[in-house]
Amino acid sequence: MIGLKVPKKEANTIRQLLLQKQMLNLDYKIKRSRDYVYFPLTKSPNKLLDELKVQMVETDFEEVKRNFRSIEEYLQGQIPPEKMEDFKKSFDIIGSVVILEIPEELNEEKKQIGEAALKFTRRKAVYRKKSQIRGVTRTRELEHLAGEDSSETIHKEFGSQIMLDVKKVYFSPRLATERKIITDQVNDGELILDMFAGVGPFAVNIARKHDAKVYAVDINPDAMKYLKKNIKLNKVSKRIVPLQGDVKEVLQKMDLKFDRIIMNLPGSACEFLDPAIEHLKPGGVLHYYQFSRDLEDPVNKIKKAAKPLLVKILDERKVKSTKPGEWHVAVDTQIGN
Repeated sequence: MIGLKVPKKEANTIRQLLLQKQMLNLDYKIKRSRDYVYFPLTKSPNKLLDELKVQMVETDFEEVKRNFRSIEEYLQGQIPPEKMEDFKKSFDIIGSVVILEIPEELNEEKKQIGEAALKFTRRKAVYRKKSQIRGVTRTRELEHLAGEDSSETIHKEFGSQIMLDVKKVYFSPRLATERKIITDQVNDGELILDMFAGVGPFAVNIARKHDAKVYAVDINPDAMKYLKKNIKLNKVSKRIVPLQGDVKEVLQKMDLKFDRIIMNLPGSACEFLDPAIEHLKPGGVLHYYQFSRDLEDPVNKIKKAAKPLLVKILDERKVKSTKPGEWHVAVDTQIGN
């Protein structure tokens, strides 16, 4: 690989200059001989050669073995410190895919950040969020940054295998703990409705752990395609009934009453409270999710929709922060006798 041959007495000055210009390749060790220092480079230093009268050489460098604790640490020295403040530290790993949130201020450095994420996580593909989650299919636009441009993957969660395409369906690995909380509450023999099932993480986790039957509904045909694959992949075909379509229309054709209903559509679940309560058995459990600044508003919405039925609050919790002052909240309620 290319390197810069520098007299020892000038090495420290030129090293600082290479760092400033983001030309020093920090993945490799600097070499030294009796009279010279050899710097590994990220790109050809043509202008620098004329300015400093140093020599470019082709040589081998030993790769640096580091245990980085974050992508930021990996990028140290490659991106100016003032810009690193803008980089959002959190990122999602879904199977072999990494999804980053990179502000526009770091647009010129997005490829560097993508390569760093690829090396740091040792996954196969890195994408950047290009839009918010939108539409009834709950998908977002993604931009490929590094690795393979392959968005289909298998994510593993508490023993379940969840196949999906991150470009075509909604899936959040950050809800793994929440899915376990619900799964642990289920009893054998229950009849369950997952109103916004996506690729089936709630349904699959429940069906693997309990002798229960889950009706899993989603409007996104791509989500339904992967849900059916996940049913086969996890060998739960006898316990999950996949249904594609608008859940209100699906329920209009259904005369079943459920022991438990999951409503994980925090942006608009309130619009589906009436049909959910209508299809809940007396004393059945409703798991309701909403974006909210407090826990009172979702509770009040449930009580209003359930009138005149008795509503017993079993649990309230903040699942995750969505933006300053707002939370993805969960309310578990028992409705009726």
